[in-house]
Amino acid sequence: MVLFSCPLQSPTSPALLDKRHMEQNFPPVEQLQYIKNGATNMYEDSISRHLGRFVSQLTYEHLSKDQIYKVKTYFLDWIGSAIAGQDQPPIKIMLEVVHSLGGKPESTVIPDSSRTMSLLAAMVNGASSHVVEMDDLHRESIFHPAAAIMPAIFAMAEREHTPGRKLIPAIAAGYEVGVRIALAVGPSHYYYWHTTATCGTFGAAAGCASILGLDEERVAWALGSAGTQAAGLWEFLVESAMSKQLHAGKAALNGVLSALLAQKGFTGAQRILEGKKGFFRATSREFDESKCLKGLGKEFLFERNSLKYHASCGHTHSAIDATLDATGKRSIMPDDIQEVKVYIYQEALDLLREVKPETPYLAKFSLPFCIAMALKYGHVEFTDFSTSRLKHPDIIQLMRKITLHSDSEFTRAYPNKWPARVEVITRDGITLKGTSDYPKGDPENPLSEEELFKKFKTLTDGLISRTASETIIERAMNLEVISDVGKFFLDTEKDY
Repeated sequence: MVLFSCPLQSPTSPALLDKRHMEQNFPPVEQLQYIKNGATNMYEDSISRHLGRFVSQLTYEHLSKDQIYKVKTYFLDWIGSAIAGQDQPPIKIMLEVVHSLGGKPESTVIPDSSRTMSLLAAMVNGASSHVVEMDDLHRESIFHPAAAIMPAIFAMAEREHTPGRKLIPAIAAGYEVGVRIALAVGPSHYYYWHTTATCGTFGAAAGCASILGLDEERVAWALGSAGTQAAGLWEFLVESAMSKQLHAGKAALNGVLSALLAQKGFTGAQRILEGKKGFFRATSREFDESKCLKGLGKEFLFERNSLKYHASCGHTHSAIDATLDATGKRSIMPDDIQEVKVYIYQEALDLLREVKPETPYLAKFSLPFCIAMALKYGHVEFTDFSTSRLKHPDIIQLMRKITLHSDSEFTRAYPNKWPARVEVITRDGITLKGTSDYPKGDPENPLSEEELFKKFKTLTDGLISRTASETIIERAMNLEVISDVGKFFLDTEKDY
């Protein structure tokens, strides 16, 4: 028995299906009424209406134990990133502006434990969770779901005093909608558009609509309003502008706003995705709208999420792991190296060619810097991105010895794989080789629970107390028993 029946069918992928999900006793499909016998209006068969039926009908009981567990790990991972961003310059500026605006204390502003209206809390929390580049990643869709979707849903859930048992399926619904739309627009969208900002807006709206209990039509309206606000351009990379954080924050804010408007009857275009002047045609040269609905309710694509292990842009991770594979995580000094050759897919090179990063943040997008860090220290951690490391003579010398190469086979494999190969040629003529198809944290190479908790504690070390850290971990991993998400941070605020 499956959760929904969908007019666009695809073969079942064993890699994407959880056997336990298929074995559960779901409500009969005819009771859920996902497919209607005859449309009552011209929009009832739109993609947004199909997604709306999915969102409006998904409950905690439809998720397997493993899916519920994954949602809770994503939630904890997001909170860690949101706390970690609190001292970053873009977040300090945003906090100053938000506090100057005032607002009803509906939702928690995680970076400083204050409270404000849900719209503004979602914006700050989204920006803060994206700034240290440790937020999660859905590889195939080239999309960071948490930074846009989690802050919107959490802010709405606090506002509505939602129980954790309702928050969990809302997160699953938001992720599923965002990921499917990101898959539909494909890699060509990513050339100009930041998928986290654009597709994240849809996911945020869907998750918030779930919290509010909107019916399928109002979910579609929310998606329509989300789509007309979905934006975020890559030009900020040229100047290392702070826009990337605004992208995540505004996606979250717009998701909250779209759902609240729909709740009150504010209509949105129900063919915002596939319409002649809709999102797909406006933002993608090669879109496939069928990916929005194939297997919907049978395959939960949000399960294919990656939790970052290295504190840098996700496109650096396979090359970092390949370097560590080549060196055995041993420290290698510049004088011992003749040359380092990095082979990777072209899309990574388009983003990561920065050879002289001027700031720690830019260094997260510099493949030579990240490889140099892996060579010298045997790791690339959150605390490694500092001004002192940027100026370290060994790092500078190592970066000069690194050459970057596009590999056509790797480019063809992208985005289903983000592969890399590294060759470290030593002074005595020995070539150390390493490869990585699935870096640490990918679904094929996941973090253990112990590694996840360690990551959370590393991100929050010195920012919250050890007691607060343990409390947050315990609550996140038992999210389903919390009666009011608005009290999630209760008794931890004073420890920030």
